[in-house]
Amino acid sequence: MDPVTLSIIGAIFLILISGISAVKQGNIVVITMFGKYRRLLYPGLNFKIPLIEREFKTISIQNRSIELGFQAITIDQANVNFSAMLLYAVVNHDEETIKNVAFKFMDLKSFQSALIRTVEGSIRAFVATKKQAEILSLRRDIVEEVKIQLDNTLEGWGYHLIDMQMNDITFDEEIMKSMARVVASNNLKAAAENEGQALLITKTKAAEAEGNAIKITAEAEKQAATLRGQAVASFREEVAKGMSVAAKEMATSNLDSSVILFSMWTEAVKTMAEQGSGNVIFLDGSPDGMQRSFQQLMAFNNLDMGGTK
Repeated sequence: MDPVTLSIIGAIFLILISGISAVKQGNIVVITMFGKYRRLLYPGLNFKIPLIEREFKTISIQNRSIELGFQAITIDQANVNFSAMLLYAVVNHDEETIKNVAFKFMDLKSFQSALIRTVEGSIRAFVATKKQAEILSLRRDIVEEVKIQLDNTLEGWGYHLIDMQMNDITFDEEIMKSMARVVASNNLKAAAENEGQALLITKTKAAEAEGNAIKITAEAEKQAATLRGQAVASFREEVAKGMSVAAKEMATSNLDSSVILFSMWTEAVKTMAEQGSGNVIFLDGSPDGMQRSFQQLMAFNNLDMGGTK
């Protein structure tokens, strides 16, 4: 075989080899012919017409992430710094969707730039209607708002937003310091209120306990006084009965009843001397004093007896 023939065969072989295309897993290749969309090549070994069909773009159908950071201003003119992560992917593997992804933007960088600006615009518009104090508690609301705004837009580009994470929301240093002071003062206020409530409860419980103790003591004293009164009354009643019996017996025996009074007086002096608790009672122990005491007892007895008669 002459060299020319070998060269032709070699050229044909190289051309055929150049038509073989291996597509990696997770990718789809868009094929064009003379600048016009032709077809798609899916993962695996594929063959394209050499010199005519060309690989225009390789589209990844895997999930992708992108980090972004930007600043927004609240309605009360506070600067808020956001740091977020977006997770997105191609909507599906349909031909029309892949064509949309391939031809909507010039390259992936252009698409990501448009995506970032769209997210920033949505968040800035939302934050501009809120006050500084509300932002930190609206993390979930911000994410939901961005998803609502992006869903239709990304679908038109052939993508959809899988997830969005707000990694950090911060304010300017001066605002952060003022917010920390507000939180600290609120905590001190809450602590003071709690301490006041605890002190009030303690005082109330102590007052209730003291009142109950006083009530119990008063009831006990009342009962004790009643019992003492009943004892004294019973004692007097028994004394009166004893005196009455003694007086009748002495009258029967023709004895003077003043002896009873004298005996009671001496017994009283004896009892006071034996059972006294340190109290001092002065009695006139002279014959004249005894006579006067005896006369007083007799006079009292006569008055009592006269009243009885």
